[in-house]
Amino acid sequence: MRPEVFNAVLNIALELAAQGRESRKVGTIFILGDDEKVMQLSRQMIINPFLGYPEDQLNILNPDLEETIKELSAIDGAFIIKENGVLVTAGRHLSAALDSKDFPPGLGSRHIAAAGITSLTRAVAIVISESSGNVTIFKNGKLFVTIEKPVE
Repeated sequence: MRPEVFNAVLNIALELAAQGRESRKVGTIFILGDDEKVMQLSRQMIINPFLGYPEDQLNILNPDLEETIKELSAIDGAFIIKENGVLVTAGRHLSAALDSKDFPPGLGSRHIAAAGITSLTRAVAIVISESSGNVTIFKNGKLFVTIEKPVE
């Protein structure tokens, strides 16, 4: 995965964690990389908001998309993003989850789903906790790092 793609997604996640959306807390999942396998291990919950647009208009590095991404973060489900930064879909239910008894206490279903999908793919997951505002990164099914809610 390109470092600038990871940084762009992380920056959006940190902004959402700090600011929320329209004065409401936001929780969401961004899945980066291995999009084909992730799509096989998930299902669409809403109509794909990115379907039909050319890839050159759907890159996470395009600052014009930031507000769209922030707006769509209010819906349930994960964002799936290619390694090159192209948004594949949003509102995706991740079917792979780890057994919650093997998981650190205090983390919810988004975290379990993110850990599960990264345990079965080469993807990285960035999760915003709706309850705490913390941003957690998962790789290979493991919690890599948690960034406490940024203060604005």
